[in-house]
Amino acid sequence: MPRIDPDQAKKLEEKYDPEMQMRPMVAPATWVVGVLLFLLSCFHYYTAGFGLLREATHRGIHLAFVLGLIFLVYGFRRKPGKAWFFSIGGISLVDWTLSILTAATCLYVPYVFDELAFRVGDPLPVDVFFGTMMILATLETTRRSMGIALPLIAIGFMLYGLFGQYAPGVLVHPGATWKGLVNHLYLTSQGIYGIAVGVVATYVFHFVLFGVLANRIGAGQLFIDLASCVAGRYAGGPAKVSVFSSALFGMISGSSIANTVTTGALTIPAMKRIGYRPHFAAAVEATASTGGQITPPIMGAAAFIMIEFLEMPYRTILLAATVPALMHYLGIFTMVHLEAKRLGLRGLRPDEMPRFLQVMRDGWAALIPLILLIAIIASGRTPYMAAFWGITGCIVVGFLNSSNRLTLTDLFECFKTGAQYALAVGASAASVGIIVGVVSLTGMGFKVSFMVTNASQQLAELILPYIPFGIVQLQGATLFLTLVFTAVACILLGAGIPTTATYIVLVSIAAPALGLLGVAPIVAHFFVFYYGVLADITPPVALAAYAGAGIAGANPFKAGNTAFRLAAAKALVPFVFLYSPAMLIVTEGFTWGAFVLTVSGCVVGIMVLGAALTGYFITHMNWLERAVTFFAALLLVAPGIKSGLVGLLLIIPVIINQVVSRRQKSSKPGIEKAIS
Repeated sequence: MPRIDPDQAKKLEEKYDPEMQMRPMVAPATWVVGVLLFLLSCFHYYTAGFGLLREATHRGIHLAFVLGLIFLVYGFRRKPGKAWFFSIGGISLVDWTLSILTAATCLYVPYVFDELAFRVGDPLPVDVFFGTMMILATLETTRRSMGIALPLIAIGFMLYGLFGQYAPGVLVHPGATWKGLVNHLYLTSQGIYGIAVGVVATYVFHFVLFGVLANRIGAGQLFIDLASCVAGRYAGGPAKVSVFSSALFGMISGSSIANTVTTGALTIPAMKRIGYRPHFAAAVEATASTGGQITPPIMGAAAFIMIEFLEMPYRTILLAATVPALMHYLGIFTMVHLEAKRLGLRGLRPDEMPRFLQVMRDGWAALIPLILLIAIIASGRTPYMAAFWGITGCIVVGFLNSSNRLTLTDLFECFKTGAQYALAVGASAASVGIIVGVVSLTGMGFKVSFMVTNASQQLAELILPYIPFGIVQLQGATLFLTLVFTAVACILLGAGIPTTATYIVLVSIAAPALGLLGVAPIVAHFFVFYYGVLADITPPVALAAYAGAGIAGANPFKAGNTAFRLAAAKALVPFVFLYSPAMLIVTEGFTWGAFVLTVSGCVVGIMVLGAALTGYFITHMNWLERAVTFFAALLLVAPGIKSGLVGLLLIIPVIINQVVSRRQKSSKPGIEKAIS
């Protein structure tokens, strides 16, 4: 396989990831911004290893750097225009001023923290002034770094908080004054300085930095080479390499788009070269890369927020995520394999593949930091301590390893790049703090939960008379419809805002609804999390699929549709672990019998579903075989012995017919060739 070109990967990421579309600048702005980004990474690296500061101080310094830097790094408009007459290094004096004022505003709360106990609930005019500035700065920095969708949603929530007395039905509330709203969002830990910002400042930043360093010392290239050695020789080899390498790369990168462009720059051209259609190649890479956010040990930022919401150790979250992540990749791998068989595609030739011993000899050292990080997490230490030693391991290995030597200049660039990656997620966390603050101030979460469950129950009562034999009860139908509504809401909301923001907003509103129906908190959180991640490959805003399409030269919408089909397993798996929580392992009442039954049925069902969606099993399938297979797959995936046995009974005739058809076509090779 070719080598990863870091410069090419960065250019592709800047092209397709809105969060990386930063403004061009020249000296002295490049020096100032570069040093500030480096210092931001140094601050988080130091505090992770030698002790976090007081909560308000730590979050305040983090926000001062992040929001202040966004005014320098991102322009007022996405497309660069003419430089202002009064500018320094391509950055207008207005943005320099806004940057300084925003940093001061962020540091105001830590500065007066000791006095806040006497002022929370009755803020001084100066508090309201700084709070208003903070809210405006948060909205504008989020707009610059992530687009208009999330700020508009935050503004909508604030309007609801201010004018709740005019809201309809159960949503009505007395309404808050601007002074009261600013007090709650700015001076308490329930708003901008709340959980979302705390998690980014305490956990997410460190793992982003670790991923950048691990990739720089050769971990990304090692994963691609290992995947080529394992899967490259089989039918449709490059596509299987894409699945394996993206799964491995996802272990160090929680970003769908970064994963897509880094591994896709190598795997997508290889897939096209052996015969995969461009849109299919793009979809394979995007779908596999999206799995990075649900793949331990470094998942998306939402996983770290889950730690705070559920008050569980990170290793518990990782253990719960392991089997569902494997189901996701099994689904993609199955469809990739069957598509290769259907099209008669070859694998990689020996001269196109690296040698395993050579790969391990050159790249084994890159595994040391990852192993160290996993070992520390497994020992029960804090995630940020694990990240600290992982980063330290990357630096030591980089300086000592001759294969991917890390210089001081490289270290500076890695620290700078890690901070760049964290800017947009930091701004979105602050905006999400506004949303969560309004929800906690108004009690909106429980009100919406009541509306959803009530609507689901009414719809279930209308549907139940038409379901024969009374096989579904009212409570079961209500739960199922609530899940469908929640899944649709996650996908729609995720089409406009990032996964982390989607997760926090929906878990604040939807999780209480699922709790009312008896769903365990960790199951409800994972359900929302998985559907939020699915939005990255769901049209019309499938950013990972569009990035893959750009590399493949394919139709973006067609690539997005294909990616969604390939991710069918991910769409089904949340329903599986919700009805049978044993899949998550860590839930109350776990038994190995329930686990084996659930996982085995899910494995068989996902493989059968892949055949139905691909149209190929042992040989090509007709429409009736595909329909029966699809229905059988749903029954096999559904937890329970009865549904599994019915699914098996349905699939047996299809298998027999497929075997007979295969033998008939084997006796007439010309027909098989013509069909292929």
